[in-house]
Amino acid sequence: MKKLSHLFVVAIVVLAIGMPAAWAGAAKMSAGPGRVQWDAQVDYERAILTVSMPDGEVVRQEFDSRQTPTFDLATGAKDGAYTYELRFEARIDASVRKALAEARQSGDEAAMARLRAELPESPVVSGGFMVEAGSVVMVEGKEPHGKKAATAAGSVRNVTAADQVIPDDLIVQGSACVGFDCVNNESFGFDTIRLKENSTRIKFEDTSVGSFPTNDWQLTANDSGSGGANKFSIEDIDGAKVPFTITAGAATNSIFVDSTGRLGLRTATPVLDVHISTSNTPGIRLEQTNAGGFTAQTWDVAGNEANFFVRDVTGGSRLPFRIRPGAPTSSIDISASGNVGIGTASPSQKVEIELNQNANTIALIENTTVGTEANAVWQAKSDTAQTNFQAHSSGRTASRFGKVLGGMNELLGAAGNGLLIGTLNSTPFVLGTNSTNRMEIASTGAITIAGNLTVNGTFSNPSSRELKESFVAVDPSTMLAKFAQLPIQEWSYKSDDQKLRHVGPMVEDFRSTFGLGTEGKYIFPMDVQGVTMAAVQGLYKLVQEKDTQIAELQKQMAEIKQLLEQSNKQ
Repeated sequence: MKKLSHLFVVAIVVLAIGMPAAWAGAAKMSAGPGRVQWDAQVDYERAILTVSMPDGEVVRQEFDSRQTPTFDLATGAKDGAYTYELRFEARIDASVRKALAEARQSGDEAAMARLRAELPESPVVSGGFMVEAGSVVMVEGKEPHGKKAATAAGSVRNVTAADQVIPDDLIVQGSACVGFDCVNNESFGFDTIRLKENSTRIKFEDTSVGSFPTNDWQLTANDSGSGGANKFSIEDIDGAKVPFTITAGAATNSIFVDSTGRLGLRTATPVLDVHISTSNTPGIRLEQTNAGGFTAQTWDVAGNEANFFVRDVTGGSRLPFRIRPGAPTSSIDISASGNVGIGTASPSQKVEIELNQNANTIALIENTTVGTEANAVWQAKSDTAQTNFQAHSSGRTASRFGKVLGGMNELLGAAGNGLLIGTLNSTPFVLGTNSTNRMEIASTGAITIAGNLTVNGTFSNPSSRELKESFVAVDPSTMLAKFAQLPIQEWSYKSDDQKLRHVGPMVEDFRSTFGLGTEGKYIFPMDVQGVTMAAVQGLYKLVQEKDTQIAELQKQMAEIKQLLEQSNKQ
């Protein structure tokens, strides 16, 4: 904070007010121009100073053991009463902190209780100081307990030094005033009992002995030191603690308990067990200090017209959890089984998303970073297998399967024994590009490919005798004759944008000629190969027959030639 100009504030009236007796010596306060500081009288690892200013603003500062806890006023600081709390966190051995963290992680409550019982005490000092119009009012000490100067309100009673002991019940049929400043003809109004002097206290001093409760308590109105707080407190005298305090100026119905036990904070009509009402962002702060051996952490739970949120105060006041007004019922719903429903109150799986509308229901995982390693991944993982559905950023330069990953979508089996893709019922499996069916596998196993098929490797059909049945011998000569009658044409596919030319039969002609194939629009490659092989066998048989006939004719020609030669010689 900026320091207040020395010309603006010459001095501050400062006193340590209302400190519990057990911790009153934990720190000594001192004041200088524009500054208040606390000199620690105890050993500590960290000190946390919280100051509440007259306008309601709260400032929180942390100091390590090498720093002196100090509060500097900002330029233009408001006049009025400031209240503070200074918490000293004791030094805790690192091994104890580690043991506590392990016990917390494992849920070992007994171990945590044992370790925490051995921790050193962390003193807390609280009180107040005044800033008054930038003027010097150097008043120290506490207001003496006793009678003020007589006032014109009435004459002061005669006071004697002798105590009065009444060894019987005392009944006053009227009002009673107790204190050095009570006067004759006191005007009580509706007051039944009035305490009237400069330091009013009611102390409950229990003189019980043995096993009876003996704790002493005190009702305290206002601090007794100059510049102290205007407050009402309940003090635990024996415990040297002040568990309950209300400062002057607190709003009407700051704490209100109705006839049913409901607690209202700033409201006289609480609707639920705890009802907080304020004009701007009602909330609850949950602050864990490290005095107990655990890491310090502060959370806020609050809500306003913009959202209901959880704020990680320690982590830079980030808002990791928010709900906007108007969110539908069961936006997030956790069932008794631990299943999480989004849009459903009865999720059947660990996470179920349900949206009843004539539109897409989308679960989005988004990574907006453009980088060489950025991608968004939906991952499924077992003890050994792992599958990733990935959307890679445009900045990725790595390659996989011969393709640069930048801007690519990918379904990847990252671990395990392989990747299976298919259907579990009698429905087709389809692969497509450019909104077009490029390959379809029917439930019967028939594969339809729209376009050219390029095979960089071996293409084969299953052909083991163990996989086949209903064998029938084929006559190669008959197959050759049918093959010779099969119409063969040149053509292009309608779906081929390049209109490449091909040569081959039509499935309708192939089916009618050979009686093979299915009722679809495709010819099985093995059928084509089988027909061709049978036709080749028929052709081979025909060639053999022709070769035999030729050989016979050649023999006959040789015999005729020999007879002619003999005839010519004669």
